[in-house]
Amino acid sequence: MTSHVIRMAVLALALMRTGAAFADDMPAKDGATAQWMIAKERAWANMACGGEWVASEILANDFQGTAPKGLRYGKPASAPAYDPKTPWSTDCRLDSADVRFFSADVAVVYGSESKTVALPDSSHERRCLVWTDMWMRRNGKWQIIAVQDNRVDCPAK
Repeated sequence: MTSHVIRMAVLALALMRTGAAFADDMPAKDGATAQWMIAKERAWANMACGGEWVASEILANDFQGTAPKGLRYGKPASAPAYDPKTPWSTDCRLDSADVRFFSADVAVVYGSESKTVALPDSSHERRCLVWTDMWMRRNGKWQIIAVQDNRVDCPAK
């Protein structure tokens, strides 16, 4: 063998070992990290129904969101003050969530959610969103760095 072939073989083995190590570091699609993310997505959806405030925990300080009508928004400074007159939504649901890891530190959750809101005329309307949330692990902590929300027609029951 020539030294060039030996060097190429050693480089190929090193790359294969690096790739295997990277694959071992990547969280499993249905593993504990993915299930934790889905639970946090469910809690975030439930905030519209007066559920536990999780935004401070799961949104990164440099978070940037895009609302259905195109408005950009950042991480809320704090939880809203409790007001018993707040007209919370009802029947908040995380309808679907699929986690896809792109590296050991980057994941995207594709999902949908729905809730029922009271309208000014005292009737109620079901509202549905589909969304894409980008998660990043920094200093060992997973947080959402960006989201894109899109309001859609709710599926017929």
